[in-house]
Amino acid sequence: MERLRSVASGLIEWVVIFAIACIFMVVVRLFVAEPYYVPTASMEPTIMVGDQVVGQKVTLELGMPVASGDIVVFRNPTTGDHDILVKRVIATAGQTVDLIDGVVYVDGAPLEEPYAVGCSYELAQQAPGISVSFPYTVPEGMVWVMGDNRGNSADSRYFGAIPEENLVAVVLVRYWPLDRIGPVS
Repeated sequence: MERLRSVASGLIEWVVIFAIACIFMVVVRLFVAEPYYVPTASMEPTIMVGDQVVGQKVTLELGMPVASGDIVVFRNPTTGDHDILVKRVIATAGQTVDLIDGVVYVDGAPLEEPYAVGCSYELAQQAPGISVSFPYTVPEGMVWVMGDNRGNSADSRYFGAIPEENLVAVVLVRYWPLDRIGPVS
């Protein structure tokens, strides 16, 4: 009888430990950090197709703003193949974006973008119901995002500025593949 109680006690202990670990994991994924898979080439060469990154959520949960240059994960504002997108913040509320001869200007100054590939032109086609013309001033509560692979990115040139509430995480680090592990910027 004593042995049965000991086995039951040990089993209950393992169940409690497992439950606490599961709750901890859920809390971390909801409010601290979450892994994301990158399925498209829109952020190449910074983030390649198939890379897996970790996005931290703490700053967004605390209401802290993102900054120009941050790479963010956000809910797709259009109905597309992907629910979650990864792009770089180019401008924040109140800033004016312009595209001149393939160069991005923010508040009249050209951006130095060593990470960008290709030229930044207006897109021939935009999302249904969206009309973006330049220069474009980012409205309050919104951010302007663009992929680093400018010739292969449906970004704010396509769907306009995105609401800050669509932001899910700020990308911190690539953890897969192992030969490219490290900070993403």
